[in-house]
Amino acid sequence: MKTATAVVAIVAVGTFAATTALPAHSVPADDVLVQGEFSLLPAASSAGLLPAAPSEDPLHAIMPGVQPTPPPAELPTTPPAADAAFPSGPSQAPKCAGVTIKPGQDAAKIVDDAPNGTTFCFTAGWHRITQTIHPKADQVLASDQGAVLTGSVPLTKWTASNGDWVTRGVLPPAYSQTGQCEDNVANICYLREQVFLNSKHLTRVASRDKVAPGTFYADYAANAVYLGDDPRGRSVEMSKTETAIQSTAGGVTVRGLTIEHFATPPQGGAVVLGLGWKVVANDIRWNHAVGAMLVNADGAVLEKNFIHSNGQLGVGQYSTLKGTISANEVSYNNTDGFWIADWESGGIKTTWSSGGWVTGNLIKLNRGVGLWSDAYDDGRTFNANQIVDNAADGIRYEIGRNGVIENNEISGNGLGTGRGSGTSLWDGGGINVNTSSNVQVRDNVVADNVNGISIQSRTRGSGPWGLNVLRDIVVSGNQVTMRGGTTATGMVQNAGAAIPLGEVTLDKNTYILDSLTADRFQKTGQWYSAQEWRKSGQDTTSTFTTRRSAN
Repeated sequence: MKTATAVVAIVAVGTFAATTALPAHSVPADDVLVQGEFSLLPAASSAGLLPAAPSEDPLHAIMPGVQPTPPPAELPTTPPAADAAFPSGPSQAPKCAGVTIKPGQDAAKIVDDAPNGTTFCFTAGWHRITQTIHPKADQVLASDQGAVLTGSVPLTKWTASNGDWVTRGVLPPAYSQTGQCEDNVANICYLREQVFLNSKHLTRVASRDKVAPGTFYADYAANAVYLGDDPRGRSVEMSKTETAIQSTAGGVTVRGLTIEHFATPPQGGAVVLGLGWKVVANDIRWNHAVGAMLVNADGAVLEKNFIHSNGQLGVGQYSTLKGTISANEVSYNNTDGFWIADWESGGIKTTWSSGGWVTGNLIKLNRGVGLWSDAYDDGRTFNANQIVDNAADGIRYEIGRNGVIENNEISGNGLGTGRGSGTSLWDGGGINVNTSSNVQVRDNVVADNVNGISIQSRTRGSGPWGLNVLRDIVVSGNQVTMRGGTTATGMVQNAGAAIPLGEVTLDKNTYILDSLTADRFQKTGQWYSAQEWRKSGQDTTSTFTTRRSAN
């Protein structure tokens, strides 16, 4: 057991700063199990033995494993294809029969003029949505022809200007900042207008002198947009309409549509689901903030959608009872530079919701947390998701209760860099349980993330359930691979949030390590090898091995 020197400064309620001097790894002594030759097993039984024939492990040596490639600093600027092995998007939509809506028609008015329960079939092509569509109860908005609903307008009147190109009179009045940006100096992520050159997403810059090819600058005071590329003979589009589809009516269905280029405000969705909605088999992409948002959407279903390349977050959920988010591909979100480590960015985030499931989704390569439950979620289940190569935590369960995290495959997460990113247990891991109560973490495969499973107790004030504390956390049946660097599994706590004895239990897990003597476990500032960890009272019936796979 080694002690890490930690300095913790309380910055404000719910925040902290910590620096940790990490331990040096010791050379194994003669009386320590030789790494790679044996599994470290419960003392009372050998039932968990994981034998490996010499052909499987011929060198009987440390096997470092291959760390996954971190998410790229710059995400693709053209729409990626959906994962062929994970069917989602308009190709999964059934045939549509109903009232036809063609490009150039006023879709919002046609929908508004029709009675409850009407089905609308959008034909192929671009449908410019200049005002939000407000469906009535039980109406269906659908396409089986690849219809695209776009919230953008073409920019056509360009003038050369000192090496750049400028168009004027196309911007709204300036508006105040909302949200937090990765770049908290320029602070431009909240600005809603996106610009696309031949469908390629351009990067916004903070001043005209930074304009270069592939970028644009919006000067709200002068009502001018500057482009770094020659727009002649090319398509230039700017997002303008705030929301594509939203209403208070229940039972609405949205399917088979591509929904793009909406100037959604931070935390706002291009599609906002309501009570009992079914949003199925759509491509929701390149919107400024959130792709799909469930708000007071009890019993709503978001299923088989390809939700990608949105500026802030793929999917959000707020104040919803028994909502289902299933079988979606949610990838490449946070293209517009929201704070990666800790503000509303990445794949899926749910808050203030009860019951329901996030299940069977592919959540990959998002610049933020893969799947995040934050602030007073109760009785939520996250299961059977594939969560891969997201820049921050794979799963973060924060200030919630009665949660179940089970049967997920979680790999390569938390390896992004940037403001607030790091490698300690404070910074998270494949799974991060933060100041929550009665949470079961079971039967997950957690491999090669920045850390394995991080249990965090922080001072987080009070809420509707009283004081926010970490209590009754059970971690069992998981397979956790940790190799190299400072990767670890364990518990951390800050001042005023000590974890009472017995409130966190880790057991019946399998740990695949680079070495049985490496310090891969931590408890409130002290580091442990596998054998020391067991002696501390954790994982007493778990298996520790250096084999590459325990299956």
